[in-house]
This record gives sequence, C-alpha cells and structure tokens, in this order.
Amino acid sequence: MTIYLYWGEDDFALTQAVNELRKSVLDPSWVSFNYDKISPDQPDAIIQGLNQVMTPPFGMGGRLVWLVETTLCQQCSEDLLAELERTLPAIPEESVLLLTTSNRPDGRLKSTKLLQKYSHIREFSLIPPWKTEQLVQQVRTCSQEVGVKLTGAAAELLAQSVGNDTRQLYNELEKLRLYTGDLAKVLDEKTVATLVTSNTHNSLQLAAAILQGDGAKALELVADLINKNEPALRIVATLIGQFRTWLWVKLMVSEGERDQKAIATAAQVSNPKRIYFLTKEVQFLSLEQLTSTLRVLLELEINLKRGSEPLSTLQTKVIELCQICSVLIQR
Repeated sequence: MTIYLYWGEDDFALTQAVNELRKSVLDPSWVSFNYDKISPDQPDAIIQGLNQVMTPPFGMGGRLVWLVETTLCQQCSEDLLAELERTLPAIPEESVLLLTTSNRPDGRLKSTKLLQKYSHIREFSLIPPWKTEQLVQQVRTCSQEVGVKLTGAAAELLAQSVGNDTRQLYNELEKLRLYTGDLAKVLDEKTVATLVTSNTHNSLQLAAAILQGDGAKALELVADLINKNEPALRIVATLIGQFRTWLWVKLMVSEGERDQKAIATAAQVSNPKRIYFLTKEVQFLSLEQLTSTLRVLLELEINLKRGSEPLSTLQTKVIELCQICSVLIQR
C-alpha cells in the first residue's frame, strides 16, 4: 500500500514509525532527491504533496512525501476532495504518501472515508495513565523489541515509573540493555529500581492522596506535576478516570455483586484480580461522596477549559476533594 495515515498524541512512537518507513522506502544515496517533508504552513501544502507523490523517484529507491500535521481528516473542501479522488488511486507503486496528525480523524468526512479506503491507518494514542494493565503490556512488548528481559515484577515497576511516556520507556530500556551487555540475564525489580529514573509524582498518586484525604501531600503532588509541565487537563483526565473506576466498583459492590469479572466489566477494568484491591480502597467511602468527587472534578475540567489558571484552580479543587474524602475517613 502506498498511502499511510499515522495519527495520535504519542509523538515519539509516531516518529519512530515514520523513521522506519523512511528507511524502507528511501535509498540513502538518493534521499535529497526523493524525500519531501511538507509542513501545513506552506501554501497549498496538500496540493503540493499530491503533485510531488505523482513524480517518479529519481535514481535508486522510492519516493516518500510526508504531509506533517495534515488537516485533511478535519476539514476538506469539495475541490480538494475531487483532487484526492483523482490522485490517490493513481499514486505510482514506487511512491509513498505519508500523512500524520495528532488529532483523531473525523470519520464523518468524505476525505477520511476516502483515506480509509486507500490507506494503511495506524493509531499512536497514549495509553491512559490509569490503565495499568495496558501500560505493563506496553513495557513487555517494548522490552522484547529492545532485547531486555524483565521479570513480571520488574515490568510492573518500570510501567509504574515511566507511566505512558513512551520516550522515557525506550530511554530506560536502552539503559537497561547497556547494563546487561551481552549477558542474556533476566532483570528483577531491584535492578530496575536502582537504574530507572522514576516519575514518583504522577497523577495516580495524586488520586490516591486525595482518596486518603491527605491535603498536604496532594498539594505537593499538584505543584510537582505542574512544575514538570504535565498538562492540567491531562491530570484531570487521569483523576476522572480513576474516581469513575472507584465509583463503579463501589456501586456494584453496594448492589450486592460479588462476581469480580462482572464488576471488572462494568468498571472497564481489564484484570478482574484488581477488583479485590479496588474494593478495599473504597470500602470506607459512600456512593454519595464518590459521586460528589466526580462533580467537583467535572467542575475543575470545565474551569480549566474556560481558561482558568491551572495551578491555583487545581489547588482549590484538590483541597475541596480532600475535604470530601477526609470526612469519609472520619466516618
């Protein structure tokens, strides 16, 4: 297939895939002749890219035309759509058209449907921080790719340390690979703890501090996350996801459900074994109070989207959340 659409917020993984595609298409000696990287700020960038990809490659190898941060999957005029319909089916086999965007393609657009018909589409979205099982699986997959062998506990510790930061994950795995050298030994959690840089202050720890009503620790975590340039809306998204999971678990248990698989399905928890621990975490909390935490979190999200100052807004709402949970603990 000569057309590729890569989309998602995981820019590191997406860039790796782009580099792999470049290596497979281009001859190193003819890169300057057959490679075009076209940014969206260039005049008629899309038309320019379509014209270039129709040009046969010069010398050895193929031709690669890369439309960076294309808006084709968000908006497309009728004239441009007609040009796409004419060009996409006719792209020469030795030429490759690559389109990348951080935004999810709008499936309602005719241009998106056209790309779905003619292109190979890959998603590079970040795994939500609260989906710990997926993060561990990502560590296992990437460690096999890099050539690092980890115990189960070591993989979990590494996932906890780097979260959904794919760039840091590969950096840490490369560090571990250099440490093992040619020795094919399996690394345990003690070795990983010694060598890996841990993002100890993350949004999941903030959720845990709030749940415990520990206002001082929660405020410290908020300040640390903001100082590390963690987007406020991403922090809130993690908190909402975690508290929604706790609410679902509490609701199912309160209604008398004892089947961990059924609770896991309702709470969208992939590993039913986690339900036991989640149940313990919310055993002293009421449905009413957990519902109140989500109300506060949704208010926080709305305030941030309306342009409120991130740090002070987070601090105010986190204190309110801790007050709710501290009342629960006292009960």
